[in-house]
Amino acid sequence: MDRECLTWCAADMGRHAAEFVEGVAARGRLPLDYTVGSLLLVDRLIDGLRRGGAGRDEVAGPLAGLGAYVGEVLVRRAGAVWVDLPPGHLLRSVFTHPVGVRMPDGRVWNPLGRTVNRFEIGPGESLHTYFLTLHGRRPSRPRGGPVHRAERPSEPPC
Repeated sequence: MDRECLTWCAADMGRHAAEFVEGVAARGRLPLDYTVGSLLLVDRLIDGLRRGGAGRDEVAGPLAGLGAYVGEVLVRRAGAVWVDLPPGHLLRSVFTHPVGVRMPDGRVWNPLGRTVNRFEIGPGESLHTYFLTLHGRRPSRPRGGPVHRAERPSEPPC
């Protein structure tokens, strides 16, 4: 996924994540299966980018793909939905892009920016830990309880 080609639109983020996973799968057998445990692999992939010595701009494409993947894990596992931030919205300037994820409790989080932080700051910004400590997740179902699939709201294409 090239940074220049990325459309920062909530309706496209699931597709961006899927394209990234497909590209990674074509190059190697990495188990990016949208589980919480797969975020440990994302942390290791970012560690590899850091060890390679590349600057943030040089790895912007892979970081965008990884950020879309992290956001999609939040959608599939925590009940979040991708949201567009309208021009002038306070979070748009903080996030530095016009999209985030809204959790079931209404809080909006920034998986794309958090992925960049993981690259720039290092292991202390673990994306696996981010998920586990994130406020506003859908409560886990009790063992043996029914499984309810959250439906994604239909959004018009960008």
